[in-house]
Amino acid sequence: MPAQNRIPLDSYHEYPPAEMQQRADDFYAELRGRRSVRDFSDRPVPRGVIETCLRTAGTAPNGANLQPWHFVVVADPAVKQRIREAAEAEEREFYSGRAPQDWLDALAPLGTDADKPFLETAPYLIAIFAQSYGIGPNGKKVKHYYVTESVGIATGFLIAALHHAGLATLTHTPSPMGFLGKMLGRPEHERPFLLLVVGYPADGATVPAITKKAPDEIATFVG
Repeated sequence: MPAQNRIPLDSYHEYPPAEMQQRADDFYAELRGRRSVRDFSDRPVPRGVIETCLRTAGTAPNGANLQPWHFVVVADPAVKQRIREAAEAEEREFYSGRAPQDWLDALAPLGTDADKPFLETAPYLIAIFAQSYGIGPNGKKVKHYYVTESVGIATGFLIAALHHAGLATLTHTPSPMGFLGKMLGRPEHERPFLLLVVGYPADGATVPAITKKAPDEIATFVG
């Protein structure tokens, strides 16, 4: 098989060490201020902003560049209402019996429960799907590689892009999420990965008082 066409790496920019450190510090400071929000405003968000952030997500590294993801952006109030009803039904089952007690104990400080009004209030829901395989031009299956890792990285890019644009997000994972594929008309080879709630925080919105692990708790340098 011939090698893929190659192009120069024109997009890479090297910076002097001091500027590199400053850019790293600035980016850390920006993302350090990101918080998951559960109280959303219904203020409209420009669609173009969402589209550009999705383009950013699409630049994420992924297995064999097969890009095993699909994003369904939901703004229709009726569809958001149906998603909320289905998600809350699953969440009631989760909180009332399916979830082990240690999981419920871990969630308790966050103040979450089965009620998910943000699924209707926020202007956008982005349902993220992972594709176990693709469909080639000839209709045959194309195996995808490192699907979970690839979709996870793309989701991280998307969250960072939305935060950078000035929007709040919430990662929501109703368990199970199978209803999303049926409700949104997705094919069998796509499984729901995550539901991302997107919009402006409501006036007076609050978030739990939490801390993050220190660098020496999350990283080890060897050499």
